[in-house]
Amino acid sequence: MTPLVSIIMGSTSDLPVMKPAADFLDEMEIPFEINALSAHRVPRQVAEFAEGAAERGIKVIIAAAGGAAHLPGVIAASTPLPVIGVPVNSSNSIKGIDSILSILQMPSGIPVATMAVDGAKNGAILALQILALSDSALMDKMVAFKKGLEKKIVKANEEMAKVEYKHKTN
Repeated sequence: MTPLVSIIMGSTSDLPVMKPAADFLDEMEIPFEINALSAHRVPRQVAEFAEGAAERGIKVIIAAAGGAAHLPGVIAASTPLPVIGVPVNSSNSIKGIDSILSILQMPSGIPVATMAVDGAKNGAILALQILALSDSALMDKMVAFKKGLEKKIVKANEEMAKVEYKHKTN
């Protein structure tokens, strides 16, 4: 099975943040790989990974990093593939604000789609949306996922309707 999505994190300590992305891709039956690569500790390996990702069949890269958060941008600079950045609120981060700005403020020509701090699941959902553009089976899964979100809200409103307050009008 050839992976279509690559989840890359700056450190294995980011795995708890990235688990929802892996869980979602697994649920949607999208083949993926997951690895740790550091833009600062192994820059040559990061460049080799990014330069060879498309040739290996990867279609989308989700890259997470905390602190200075250079990993998504370094990968984006070396690949023609879409890169989705997940800023991580790590131990060396300022509540993830420094990380989000590092990923968000990319120079012209090197875009990185930037998720919310610790927003790995949204990164995986965006990866599915990108893949679904050229795969009708994945588009069906995306549509079903969105309908599931709608059903959750309908059910939540039905439950809230049962909650009683003296001055509640609905």
